[in-house]
Amino acid sequence: MTPVPSDKELAAGGGQRAGDAAGLLTRLRRDALKVLAAGSLYPQSLIGRVPSDLKLRIGQRWPGDPGRGAAIAGGEIELAGELVRHPSPFWAPAAAGEQWLAAWHGFGWITDLTTAGGAARDKAGELVHSWLRENSGPAVVWRADVVATRVFAWIAQFDEIVRRDQDQSLRRAMLASLATQLRRLARSGSWEVAGAARLRAFKGLIAGRVALGDSELRLAKLLRAFEREILAQVMPDGGHISRNPSMQLQVLQDLIDTRAVLRAAHIDTPEGLQHAIERMAPMLRFFRHGDRRLALFNDSLEEDGVLIDLVLTRSEAKGSAPAQAIHTGFDRLQAGRSLIIIDTGKPPPRGFDERAHAGTLSFEFSHERERIIVNCGAYRGPKAGWSRVARASAAHSVLVVADTNSIEIRADGTIGRGPASVTRERAEHEGQQWVSAAHDGYYERFGLTYARQLFLAADGEDVRG
Repeated sequence: MTPVPSDKELAAGGGQRAGDAAGLLTRLRRDALKVLAAGSLYPQSLIGRVPSDLKLRIGQRWPGDPGRGAAIAGGEIELAGELVRHPSPFWAPAAAGEQWLAAWHGFGWITDLTTAGGAARDKAGELVHSWLRENSGPAVVWRADVVATRVFAWIAQFDEIVRRDQDQSLRRAMLASLATQLRRLARSGSWEVAGAARLRAFKGLIAGRVALGDSELRLAKLLRAFEREILAQVMPDGGHISRNPSMQLQVLQDLIDTRAVLRAAHIDTPEGLQHAIERMAPMLRFFRHGDRRLALFNDSLEEDGVLIDLVLTRSEAKGSAPAQAIHTGFDRLQAGRSLIIIDTGKPPPRGFDERAHAGTLSFEFSHERERIIVNCGAYRGPKAGWSRVARASAAHSVLVVADTNSIEIRADGTIGRGPASVTRERAEHEGQQWVSAAHDGYYERFGLTYARQLFLAADGEDVRG
């Protein structure tokens, strides 16, 4: 059998940076910077020049959901799998979970309001004005990826938000806040968050610096750092290092957004960014079932098929879904109207494992638009215990030994002991496809090697395993 590539080979340097020694240094630096950021003089250090207007409008935007926009305007706010009705205090409701608060303060939903039109559209400006008055909310407000999401959303919807601002007070306040938030993001984005959240921070910072104006030298330096981060996170076969199909969609969408900003500013797209988009789009196709939605591995959701279609269209990448993704660690068997997607890889490396599931060698099987064998997928909501349930081996299409996960899920959400070796072998003959794989995640505790074989006939009507 072919051994799955090592973490070093997979991460091309990214996983190593997230290793023990580097991780310790990063945590120490992060803790020191947190102390500085909490100081009374820190807000004063963020004061600086305020632009009179945006130098760039983002023309390419994602469609909003007018139904959700109308609900938000009416006080029914459902984000990150959690519904909060008429939040109180408005920007920091006590019962809301951290994921809901991150989405609420990220303002990614503001497109829903502007799309809804009428009173909901007018509500967009009111809510931004309210946030500007009361932005001393929970700590998650200033987490780098949340700041970046908010900055990008405000820039993308700027004219819609301020359209009724006749005395231009909201316009001036937004521009001042955007400038301040960008300074904060420039200081925290490279160390405060990791994984896909760090790429999101880069997106917000690049969009902000282009839209508010920055020197060519500083922007060029920022783009080089962005390319290095892309190289660390996007595998040679185009998969995201998290091995999470939902993250595949999010990261590809963020890269497309960043490219659109650069194009609007007539800035050449960095080679690393363009190549990543071209590799990631076929891998997004790889993870789609016949219903046009995503397979459920490593904390993934099915996601919206219409959005996936649009992301693939805007990627401008024509590559078809590969049959195997050896670097990311998945195999795909497709024939006739049947599709099987198998997790044949190691867990994500440290630093990218906070949402990883104990689902090694799990698979999903669909026929036409019907899913027949599936994993449970991610839990989104305020109850942390349910997230651990969804990550357990028992929530996947695998045999569980002694009610024990094949991968240890630690209390802090990261993964611990798991398979040291995952092997897989693939064969094809006259249209027939066969995959055999094994892992040793149970060997140390039970002396067992877990193995799985799957076969798909050339017409797709015969599945064996």
